[in-house]
Amino acid sequence: MQLLGVLFILSAATFTLMKMAPGDPVKTILQADEFAVTEADEAKLRAQLGFDQPAAVQYGRWLWGIMRLDLGKSFLSGKPVWDLIMSRLPTTAQLAAGALAVMALITVPVGIAAAKFPGRWPDHLSRLLAWIGASIPSFWLGLILIYLFSYQLQLLPSMGTGSLAQTILPAFTLGFSLAAVYARLLRVGLLEALAQDYVRAARARGISEWRIMTRHALRAAILPVVTMFGMSIGYLLGGSIVVETLFSWPGLGSMVMDAILGRDYPVIQGYILFTGVVIVAINMLVDLSYYLIDPRLRIRKGVKA
Repeated sequence: MQLLGVLFILSAATFTLMKMAPGDPVKTILQADEFAVTEADEAKLRAQLGFDQPAAVQYGRWLWGIMRLDLGKSFLSGKPVWDLIMSRLPTTAQLAAGALAVMALITVPVGIAAAKFPGRWPDHLSRLLAWIGASIPSFWLGLILIYLFSYQLQLLPSMGTGSLAQTILPAFTLGFSLAAVYARLLRVGLLEALAQDYVRAARARGISEWRIMTRHALRAAILPVVTMFGMSIGYLLGGSIVVETLFSWPGLGSMVMDAILGRDYPVIQGYILFTGVVIVAINMLVDLSYYLIDPRLRIRKGVKA
């Protein structure tokens, strides 16, 4: 029921904002026509799109379509919005997976090293990494990477999709900012876990430091990181708009950017609603994953039951 309530509020807010947005999609569509446009042409197209009806009726028709998994049709291409989203989703998922891989490859070793040597150079390095990651906008980092690795060194392509080489630069652009925050979060969690009594007991039993760090402390410290991951899904989907446009990556981000420029309201509304569903679903999965990661939660639930 909470999911349905969130989606209803999101749909109403999205529809209202589209109506309040400046510009007229009818005029934008007709301006693409090379022939002269008359008021009769505008009135005819407005009636075809349903814009001649009250806003409440328009919203009701759109909401009824959503209940039937019909997000409408694009004003510009005439294709169903659902088909457009599904055709672009795999490339955006590929970019998000690459960004998460970059984040994990940086976060885990840097976070462990910072917790293992607090106050020493690995810890200072993680602080510098967090400062840089929080300060550099994704589009500026992407431009730097394009200039260095595509223009100067000519090692990696700056646009397109399909190969691993084409994924590296946009994935690093998205994943680096996440890694900077996650590494410090993991460091704090590891320091708290290493100070617990069960870690001291493990050391007293002669268990190696590496095993204590990876099997005991890391498992406890990963919970805040997993929680943060659920909130980062919105960043991956929202940040991909800038990154996909910058690297000419044909995903959901570039699709919605074209829709914004063309006043293609059904595509924009469908994208926002789809993104909301994904974020809510991912956060629900994150909540369920707590019981798999931390057995103490399962024990507490069993005791309460």
